Amino acid sequence: MKLNTNSNAYIIIYSAVMVVIVAFLLAFVYQALKPMQDANVALDVKKQILYSLNIRNLDGAEAEAKYAEVVKTEKEDENNGQKAYECQIDGKNITVVSLKGMGLWGGISGYLAIDEEGKVYGAYFNHEGETAGLGAEIKDSQAWQEKFIGKKIWDENGNVVLSVVKKVEDPATQVDCVTGATLTSNGVDAMLKDGLKGFQTYAIGRMLETVANTDSTKVVEE
Repeated sequence: MKLNTNSNAYIIIYSAVMVVIVAFLLAFVYQALKPMQDANVALDVKKQILYSLNIRNLDGAEAEAKYAEVVKTEKEDENNGQKAYECQIDGKNITVVSLKGMGLWGGISGYLAIDEEGKVYGAYFNHEGETAGLGAEIKDSQAWQEKFIGKKIWDENGNVVLSVVKKVEDPATQVDCVTGATLTSNGVDAMLKDGLKGFQTYAIGRMLETVANTDSTKVVEE
């Protein structure tokens, strides 16, 4: 019996078989590449953390080695998934905190490095789809990220005073927004406020611990 390739039954069966074969091949390729993809994602996270520590321009192997050298511990908040990385650079204790928020066209994220005095040691921000040359500058402009260095984060009462504004009136705590990207800049400001507010208890505890350890060292030396 000759197979009728023009019949509806043949077309349906043929299409179904092809769908199953293609789905199987895609699933196989995904599973085969997943370990490599996961490794690339993990490396990208490590590089972003290093960027916030003002360590840039490293290839994959160099970034892995540097991350292992400076990042000592990693902690995660069980309630919101916010992470803190305890680091040591040139004898200084630096804490890097992860941040997440919303920009103009999608999610934004970042890492903020905090020194022993509660000031910004370094910053790095990322985005999912902000406009190139405008909102995307939060990621692409190293110069803008470096404006955060040295800024005070909390006031004496533990309130977050670090902010992104259209007009800087307090250079000790404020960073001017990205030109032409007010809404994205507002998203960064809100992300800082939300993320650092939830982190202040931990950070202040770390600062007090550092001060206590420093005083103890002085007593021993004397």
